[in-house]
Amino acid sequence: MGHTAAACAPRHGFPGILSIPVVFRVDPAVTLEGRGVRLEPMRVDHESALRAAAADGELWKLNFASVPEPESTRAYVDAALADCAKGLRVPWVVRELRGGRIVGSTSYHDIIPAARRVEIGHTWYALSWQRTHVNTACKLLLMEHAFDTLGCSVVGWRTDNLNLRSQAAIERLGAKKDGVIRRQQMRRDGTLRDTVMYSVTAEEWREGVRSRVAGLLSRGTTAP
Repeated sequence: MGHTAAACAPRHGFPGILSIPVVFRVDPAVTLEGRGVRLEPMRVDHESALRAAAADGELWKLNFASVPEPESTRAYVDAALADCAKGLRVPWVVRELRGGRIVGSTSYHDIIPAARRVEIGHTWYALSWQRTHVNTACKLLLMEHAFDTLGCSVVGWRTDNLNLRSQAAIERLGAKKDGVIRRQQMRRDGTLRDTVMYSVTAEEWREGVRSRVAGLLSRGTTAP
């Protein structure tokens, strides 16, 4: 659940027209907690914990990941917070509650208030916590907050066309593939990547995606 809420009151003055929020704002101070994880707003003093999490598996060596190298962790945090200040991104660190350790990071990004759209991304977890409940729990918290609190119309994801594990994980949530943007950005090694786009609409969330993701978690099913 969110410990603070972003107001999103609907306007009902025009019958037959889809209600839109008077104000759409993603509160960067919100903390989301439940199902064994807590998403805490990223701070500068999280640098050492993020560095330790990334070192579990040397995640920065993955060509299609955006995980910072140890010496670049502070710059990574500073860039995330700068984007947050501009309203472009809301970054969290992921804390696994049983052990109390920070095990990764995730964000809302590419926020488009007029379309009530956010994307979930910049997501990574320490190797020890991949293929566990953590990813599914985080996605459920983020989607609940996006649709049920913020009143989002659509939530999106994007991933490298070479990252088949990420694509499988997103598809298992029930997201639909929107298409591929060819040569959309540069990878760590300088090659150009094709980006695969996915989304879930508010109607799809209500009509089955919510129960699908909750079911994955309750059955102990993890995304690849």
